[in-house]
Amino acid sequence: MIARYTRAEMGRIWSEENRFRTWLAVEVAATETLAEAGLVPKDAARAIREKADFSLERIHAIEAEVRHDVIAFTTAVAEIVGPEARWFHYGLTSNDVVDTAQALLIGQASRILLQDLHNLIEVLQRRAFEFKDTPMVGRTHGVHAEPITFGLKLANWYDEAQRDLVRFQRAAEEMRVGKFSGAVGNFAHLNPELEEKICARLGLKPAPITSQVIQRDLHANYMATLAVVACTLDKIATEIRHLQRTEVREAEEYFSEKQKGSSAMPHKRNPVTCEQISGLARVVRANAQAAFENVALWHERDISHSSVERIILPDSTTLLDYMLAKTTNLIDTMFVYPERMLHNLESSGGLVFSGQLLLDLVEHGVSREEAYRMVQRHAMRAWQEGKNFRELVLKDKEITKRVPRAQVERAFELKRQLRNVDKIFARVFPDAKPRRKTKTT
Repeated sequence: MIARYTRAEMGRIWSEENRFRTWLAVEVAATETLAEAGLVPKDAARAIREKADFSLERIHAIEAEVRHDVIAFTTAVAEIVGPEARWFHYGLTSNDVVDTAQALLIGQASRILLQDLHNLIEVLQRRAFEFKDTPMVGRTHGVHAEPITFGLKLANWYDEAQRDLVRFQRAAEEMRVGKFSGAVGNFAHLNPELEEKICARLGLKPAPITSQVIQRDLHANYMATLAVVACTLDKIATEIRHLQRTEVREAEEYFSEKQKGSSAMPHKRNPVTCEQISGLARVVRANAQAAFENVALWHERDISHSSVERIILPDSTTLLDYMLAKTTNLIDTMFVYPERMLHNLESSGGLVFSGQLLLDLVEHGVSREEAYRMVQRHAMRAWQEGKNFRELVLKDKEITKRVPRAQVERAFELKRQLRNVDKIFARVFPDAKPRRKTKTT
């Protein structure tokens, strides 16, 4: 069952309220750890934990004057805490809080995206087995090539989504780092042991070394991984758009009874969901480029990355959440037309079996060059004159005297072309329980 769509939760994660709440959680964890180490009075740490709070309105008002969001935040909290607030933010620099909190926010967003990926993978597996033995024509360069099954196409998407899952888990884990190393990363005021303890309190690992900021190659890799996932979704959507073209009509996205495709043409059933997915993938890919530009900062830190990340991290995670949910629903509800697939497969009069015939001639002593010439001659005639390739071949005595007629006919057997589908599925789905084989159309 597909999990309920989570855009609202992703929006909550990246809200101003949650961002400052996460900053506050980092500040409190730091203060309590320093109190345990004897650097901050325990009474002050207790007061900060119990009283620390803020209002967005007050933070905005202070920031309008000081033009520094962290100072506005710490000042607003200090006004509520009272005298003990002099120990709030003790020994820290702004990015000790901002970068560490951002890691926590990315972790929250990543948990949603991880579930989204699992949902997509589950649906792809189910529908792959549903159409495992549904024959269709495979196309290369958009031209009929050899037979496949629709289940193989879905299994290919499933396998790629599994790689996306592994890549995403790795990238998200690499982002699970915090830092409390100070203004230039040299621990001038705290020490690495305290950093380790604060990070552990927050469920993070300490970055081995930083400048004032966690190095942005990590963020670039995370964003690049989001872009790769978006590319997979774009690939799926693009394929379904092609299959939905009127001349093909082998599959199409769900279209409800009350839905309308065009203000001018009542017959239209447009692949609008697929087009949305493909369009938004361009935005996620573009945001990854912005993340690449953030890697090179001046000396131990400049602020050029900050404004970029305030846009690309919320936007890309939110967009990918939307796209994954859309793609999962697209696969789950799409219409599939096996009869049309078979009709298109047979429409070339057997041309898609030319490769097997070529091999059969070679096996019977014909040189590859000569065999290719013999088969291509009939193939080109079938293309140009609309003839049935199979019939042309069977009437050619030059072929039938080299290869027994029964074997020539066997070259056109669909089951022969698809005999390894079960083995492919066993490799792609090694843990899947055996299912009853459906009848090939």
